[in-house]
Order: sequence, then C-alpha cells, then structure tokens
Amino acid sequence: MFQSRLEALNRSLDECVVTDSAGALTVDQGLGRTAKLIQSCRGIVYVIGNGGSAGIASHFSNDLMKALHVPSQTLYDSNVVTCLSNDIGYEHVFSYQLHKLLKPSDLLVAISSSGKSANILNATRVAAEQRVPAITLSGFLPDNPLRTSGALNFWVGKTDYGLVESAHFFLLHTLVDLWKPYLGTLDAKNDRAFAAH
Repeated sequence: MFQSRLEALNRSLDECVVTDSAGALTVDQGLGRTAKLIQSCRGIVYVIGNGGSAGIASHFSNDLMKALHVPSQTLYDSNVVTCLSNDIGYEHVFSYQLHKLLKPSDLLVAISSSGKSANILNATRVAAEQRVPAITLSGFLPDNPLRTSGALNFWVGKTDYGLVESAHFFLLHTLVDLWKPYLGTLDAKNDRAFAAH
C-alpha cells in the first residue's frame, strides 16, 4: 500500500505541467524561473491558500523568510480573515487585503488544489490588475481557471487532495532546498549577526 502510494506521488510529480504565457516548460525550467522571480522581487512575496494549501503557504513563507532571507507574508491574521469574511464575504479575504497592500515590487504565490477557489482567483485578478506577477500551483482538472492565472503555473493533474498537496509541498521545498546552498554561507553569517544584537 505505501509503495503504491509513493509511486503515485512520483507519477504526480513526473507528470506535473508547468506553463507560462508562451506555453509549456519543464519542471526544472519552471523552478528556475520561479527562483529568478523570487530573487528579483524587491518587495514582499505574499503566499496564499486555503485549508491544507494554507498550511503549505505558511510553511513556504516561513522558508522564504528564514532559510532564504526573502521578505514574505501570508494573510492569515484571524481577526482580519474573520472580519472580512463576515463583512464582505470569504471570497474577498485575500483580494481585499492585496488591493490595499500590493506594490509593483511584490510577488504573489497562489495555491489551490482545485484551482477553483474564488478567494484565490480574486487574489490573482488583483495581482494582474496591479501588474504584480503571480506563481500558481493547482491540480485536479486541466481547465481549472487558476492554471492560466499566473506568470508561471504548476499543475498537478490528479483529483486526489493528498497527492496534489504533497506534490505542491515537494515542489516548493525543492525550490528552497536547491536555492539554499548558494546562500548558505550568507545565511549563517546573517543569523549570527542578528543573534549578536
């Protein structure tokens, strides 16, 4: 049972489709382009998702901040989320905040297994309106709307939440793990300097 599940995850990753506005890329090309977008970001990388994808978003934001020293933020303050959900609807919990916060120097990473979550799609629309690039991670059906909403789009063509979420998590962790060795010496130096304050 475990072996078959592991093989299914491997297939999910092998079959991951990455696209930009010009067409298909390899996963390696997609990860490389993602790294360049993050490296060139002079503002904040906002990372959003719902449910399990929210956990992945928080973990990736944490890795960006701690491991890569990239300013990053999720939009999950419980007071803000419940206020906006109650007053204007859950579909606007991210887009409302991003409309106020986004600057041209920022970057958005949007994660949704189905690719159909209204609040995620609304967030990518705000990013597009403000000319902020978005990186999307989605799954399920090939025609899900999130799959074409970003400057770079990673799609895992499975309808199994566990496989899609695990693949998304693995892709983002791979990005951090492959990038970190190039910054390892700098990271350690910065951490020691901060701890000395």
